[in-house]
Amino acid sequence: MAKAYDPVMHTAEHVLNGVMVRRFGCARCFSTHINSGKSKVDFRFPRDLSGEEARAVEAEVNAELAEGHAVTARFMPREEAARRFNLSRLPESAGESLRIVYVGDPDSPVDACPCIGEHVENTLRCGRFAWCSHDFTPPREGEREGVLRVRFRAAAE
Repeated sequence: MAKAYDPVMHTAEHVLNGVMVRRFGCARCFSTHINSGKSKVDFRFPRDLSGEEARAVEAEVNAELAEGHAVTARFMPREEAARRFNLSRLPESAGESLRIVYVGDPDSPVDACPCIGEHVENTLRCGRFAWCSHDFTPPREGEREGVLRVRFRAAAE
């Protein structure tokens, strides 16, 4: 996590991931840089997004934040977590019992993933999500997907 780490932005990043995965069927972001002012996430993605698609994602993230979802954590054995989640971004030092963060009902979450970071206890604390910009780097030769970088802000109102 970055020096200016902010639980509000981190929770908003989780909701953004959940919306992107649900809407586009992509994997969760593979890289993040979370700051209190502006944050960015990188997704493996096959194409650029239109402005209309970006606005639709922004609106969906804001709708989820406004639902007032609880943000909770449960511990799960690493072996079980490896079957259910991608653990590639989690350090080995996280141990054999992994903390899984759920945004919303754990049986049907907006987002769920192994995470060692801090979060707000309810998405209402995130305030308004703003999709600041995005850019797309096309796939390199032999690759199916390029990189979609999304820059965003979230601030309690």
